[in-house]
Amino acid sequence: MSADKGAKIFQAKCSQCHNTDKGGANGTGPNLYGIVGRTSGSIGSFNYSDANKNSGLTWDKKTLNKYLVNPKKMIPGTKMVFAGLKKKDDRKDLIAYLSSCSD
Repeated sequence: MSADKGAKIFQAKCSQCHNTDKGGANGTGPNLYGIVGRTSGSIGSFNYSDANKNSGLTWDKKTLNKYLVNPKKMIPGTKMVFAGLKKKDDRKDLIAYLSSCSD
């Protein structure tokens, strides 16, 4: 797992909609700073889909790995428009990067 590789994946695949800046604004998608360990749909300033708010998920590494394969399959009704990351190593690197974006 490489957070550096994950940062590059984030920049290429995620940064159009999300950021990982501490205290950063939401974009089309919510700010992902501190995502690992957070409950799905829990940033009050972001307008999540009901599907996301009511999923009951906590974004641990295992859940993120499964979600990133195919978000719409895991949370039907999510607003996230992303086909997913099919390569396991890409998901591991991205999750390593997201894990590094926290206090």
